[in-house]
Amino acid sequence: MALLISRRVFRAIGSSKFSFGQASLLNAAFNGHGCGDDFPSFAPSVSAKMSFDMLRRYSTTILTPNAAEGQFPSNSLSPKHVLTPDREIGLYQDLMIPVTNFNNEDKGLMVLAGDVFDVPIRKDIIHRVVRWQLAKRQQGTHSTKTISEVSGTGRKPWKQKGTGRARHGTLRGPQFRGGAIMHGPKPRSHAIKLNKKVRRLGLKIALSARAAEGKLMIFDDMELPSHKTKYIVNYVSQIETAKKLLLVDGGPINEKLKLATQNLHYVNVLPSIGLNVYSILLHDTLVMSRDAVNRIVERMHTPINR
Repeated sequence: MALLISRRVFRAIGSSKFSFGQASLLNAAFNGHGCGDDFPSFAPSVSAKMSFDMLRRYSTTILTPNAAEGQFPSNSLSPKHVLTPDREIGLYQDLMIPVTNFNNEDKGLMVLAGDVFDVPIRKDIIHRVVRWQLAKRQQGTHSTKTISEVSGTGRKPWKQKGTGRARHGTLRGPQFRGGAIMHGPKPRSHAIKLNKKVRRLGLKIALSARAAEGKLMIFDDMELPSHKTKYIVNYVSQIETAKKLLLVDGGPINEKLKLATQNLHYVNVLPSIGLNVYSILLHDTLVMSRDAVNRIVERMHTPINR
């Protein structure tokens, strides 16, 4: 343990009537040398008028890992907890998360399966799944008429030669107003193929990302005392970092919950069967019920039919 005392403090102490028993200790401190084990003999030599707490205000102490317990007073230690480094993500470790409800009541704890809520984050998988979702949801009902479908006569507008005009066989060609569209879009499916295991992995990654960010909350149930919107508004206002909420229930959506959220553009409700990667990414906070978590884990553990 090293004791460092500034010259300004020494002048303030030197001008007082306090006396120190070991002058060599002060000289060693000003010369930049450590005091070693002399600190216990230094504290009793201070006059009774000057408490140890006053001396501590004028000094800086360094507590080494090898220091004995008696070398540093326990009342001088700060009660502040030391922050531990964040856990490493993607180790497939089970997570313990508190369970609450819309009234912020403590409902115990729940263990989240590590192979679903703690998988390595891969942006490329998320990108592939989102592309697959957006492409598959396109209606593909766009349609244009070809020259055989556009209305109009098929008579030759004028004779081939002698008029000085360009030769044409129909007025319904693509170069005429009201004519056909060549190589235009036709109704088709925009869906692309993506393996089931990749789709499943994308959902696991999205859930793991929300859990790692601390944006995943587990509710005991999604029961509301009334269908009034104010219950949802009051709860969302208590979450400072939440801008958009996605509520996921296990089975069919409760009628009260549906009515309470239908007028809020920043709160959406889904059953567990409809939970998808794109919806999770659109909302910064994910709230799931116990039943929804159990159903998602069961679905992720179900073997893929090939």
